[in-house]
Amino acid sequence: MTAQAPSPSNNVSVTRQILSIVFFTFIAFLCIGLPIAVLPSYVHDQLGFGAVVAGVTIGLQYLATLLSRPFAARVADSLGGKRAIGYGLIGIVSCGLLTLLSAWTLSLPALSLGLLLVGRLLLGISQGLIGVATSSWGISQVGAEHTARVISWNGIASYGAIAIGAPVGVLLVDSLDFSVLGPLLVIMAGIGLLALRTRPDVIVVRGERLPFWSAFARVAPCGMGLMLASIGYGTLTTFITLYYLERGWTGAALCLSAFGVCFIISRLLFVNAVNRFGGYAVAVSCMATEVIGLCLLWLAPAPSWALVGAGLTGFGLSLVYPALGVEAIKQVPPSSRGAGLGAYAVFFDLSLAIAGPVMGAIAVYLGYTSIFCVAALLALSGVGLVLLLSRRSRRS
Repeated sequence: MTAQAPSPSNNVSVTRQILSIVFFTFIAFLCIGLPIAVLPSYVHDQLGFGAVVAGVTIGLQYLATLLSRPFAARVADSLGGKRAIGYGLIGIVSCGLLTLLSAWTLSLPALSLGLLLVGRLLLGISQGLIGVATSSWGISQVGAEHTARVISWNGIASYGAIAIGAPVGVLLVDSLDFSVLGPLLVIMAGIGLLALRTRPDVIVVRGERLPFWSAFARVAPCGMGLMLASIGYGTLTTFITLYYLERGWTGAALCLSAFGVCFIISRLLFVNAVNRFGGYAVAVSCMATEVIGLCLLWLAPAPSWALVGAGLTGFGLSLVYPALGVEAIKQVPPSSRGAGLGAYAVFFDLSLAIAGPVMGAIAVYLGYTSIFCVAALLALSGVGLVLLLSRRSRRS
């Protein structure tokens, strides 16, 4: 018997339910984006610390997110997505208050920096809580058959929020002062908490609770494919400016815009392809597209070719996360969905952590052009891994 296609009205209803949940992802990542572009100059120019300390201030948040994944997964599975999001929003409120105190203690640089770093730690933990909880809650709300759509919309909300928040934060700080950021974070998180109060409580799924590292082992094959593909994203965002400088070109920011626009367009247009063709098939085709894009960046004779390469990289990478995520979540019971989502996200975190130092070391010896060749080879090895996983899945 042929499965009946879902009606348009049902599709609209599902999308509305997903958007009502990923709204909290948008709030969280808007709060992450607002300070991200102004923190380095604040730490370096106003507090008087070096570039290393400025880098640590930014990186500490992502380290906290990575290390808090097991905790976030346990909270989402045992207490439900609503409560996990609430704790995350309270963490953002605390970050906002500490950021404001940091601005008020500018005359005491060490104290100001310490307050800022504690705030960044709380923001990182909040990111982990809300990221896992919204995905887990969304899948529970609309059904496991819409896993790809939930993950895709979550990604659109997070990337879109950072794209909006970063320039807005720069404009506000330039127009007013750094002290405006703290209250703004408190207000945005407060709006999220008020909206959360109107949502009904989430029914916690009963059943087997896998330890985080057991879930990690189950999703690791798909996670490795995600990591091999995502290193290209970390390479592009970290080194595209230096790559352009080495080639004597201008307009590196356009590459990031091309990547982001194509990434979002791909998710909006083709997210249903995961349900139609299967996660592994979509991941293979998307990763192959990413390989072509990275090769164009490697071999680009002119900026226009690099722009096309960045667009293809974004277009291809866009659906890898939800496509492999669908297959990864099948490996854990519904009662441990938060643990599975958190463990899967660790591989994306690791890809960003690895891309900077590894590709930077390669660039020192071989130049910035070569790093896109290496990223393409890693993505190609990811295609091979996913093909093996697909074959194994068909046999079983």
